[in-house]
Parts: sequence; structure tokens; C-alpha cells
Amino acid sequence: MKYLARICYDGSKFQGFQRLNNGLGVQNELERVLSLIEGKEVVVKGAGRTDAGVHALDQCIHFSLSVDIDMKKLKYAMNRLLNPFIAVKNIVSVSSEFHARHDVVCKKYVYKIYLGEKNPFYSLYSFAYYQDFDLDLANACCKLFVGVHDFRNFVAGERDDYHSEIFSFQILKKDDFYYFEIVGKSFYRYMVRKLVGAVLDVASHKANLDDVRDALNCLSARGFSTVPANGLYLTSVSYDKV
Repeated sequence: MKYLARICYDGSKFQGFQRLNNGLGVQNELERVLSLIEGKEVVVKGAGRTDAGVHALDQCIHFSLSVDIDMKKLKYAMNRLLNPFIAVKNIVSVSSEFHARHDVVCKKYVYKIYLGEKNPFYSLYSFAYYQDFDLDLANACCKLFVGVHDFRNFVAGERDDYHSEIFSFQILKKDDFYYFEIVGKSFYRYMVRKLVGAVLDVASHKANLDDVRDALNCLSARGFSTVPANGLYLTSVSYDKV
């Protein structure tokens, strides 16, 4: 039987989602627990990788078990056995063809920036930002990224194809926080952190909108800031088939 589970985790306690040979990834912990329940090795596939320090409110995984177990009991067993910084929110059965990554329709990430007085309790869960911030310029920059683009100047590492589509990119303010909400189909390594970094560069007058346009059109290889991982959250993953 194949299952889809929605999970959340505190990314500050892990070295990213991906399984590691020397270190603790979220995938390591999930596979450890499911292998205990199954009585043999279980492989977990995620909707995507999150980097060390990145949090998830709604990461999705799939896995298969041969044991016959009620889904409520499976959720209970997993939550009892898992590291306290990971929680299973929901489990449903899916078809044998379902794939947590390949079948994604869209994902939403939120980057959280704190603009208030220094607060040590926010340090692992938001980016404290104390520079100039022009909201009008920031919003104008966000609009440049919406649509299908070649994002080679806004990712890390080598790829065969850098194209992706951003469906929406907006900034919401609540109290002393700005929330950068980005919805898209595929996100590559450091992509969200580099997009937010570019917006902050423009908002603080370290770069201008033409610099971003040129980088998007591959007329320039100019680099932009990469914001820290601690402010980034994967907040939802959507599928047509589930």
C-alpha cells in the first residue's frame, strides 16, 4: 500500500530534508521510524528538498508499506517514534502511480523577515533585517519574477534547465514582520532565498529593477544577496490527484 503523508518540521534541528550518510536529515528520521514499523527498510520520497535550517509547515512524502495498518494508528505510531521536531499531520492512501515530487502542481514558500527590536527568540525562525526597506520598490521587484523565466542567475549549482514558473509573489505585513509569499511549480537550490535576496537588494537601493530584468533575461550574470535559511518555510504543496 502506498501512502501520502503531510508533515511539518523545525528545520533548525536538521541538516536539511535529504538523507545524509554523516548527519541528520529529515528523510533519515522518517525512514528510521517507518522501517521500524515495517520491519524492513522503507524508502521515503519527498515533494522536494529543503536546505539546512529551512522549516516546513506542509512538506509531503510518499512511501509504501506491506503491513496492513489503519492510517490513524500509523500516524499515531509515527508521531510517538519520531524525533520531537518532526510531526505527521495527515496520512492518506494513494494510487501506486502517485509520486510526491513528480505530481506536484504548485508549492508555496513563505520567507519571514523581522523588522522589530532585537529578539533572541526569533533568531532561528526569521531573518532580522535592519536596513532601509522601500516597500514600493520591493513590490515592483516581486512582479518581475512572476511568469516563466530562466532563473539561472537566481539558483545555486549546475542544471540542464533553469526554467520555471512563478504564479504569484507578494509581500504581506503583520506587526513587525514582512511575509514574502511565493507560489510556483518548481524551485531549485537556493532559488527562493536568492529571489528574496534580490528583492531586498532593490528595496535597500543596492541594486535596481533594471539589474533584475537583465539577470532574468540572461543579459547579465550579476549576483544578488542570498538570505539566510532560518526565515524560510515550505507552507503548502498541492496536487491534482489527491
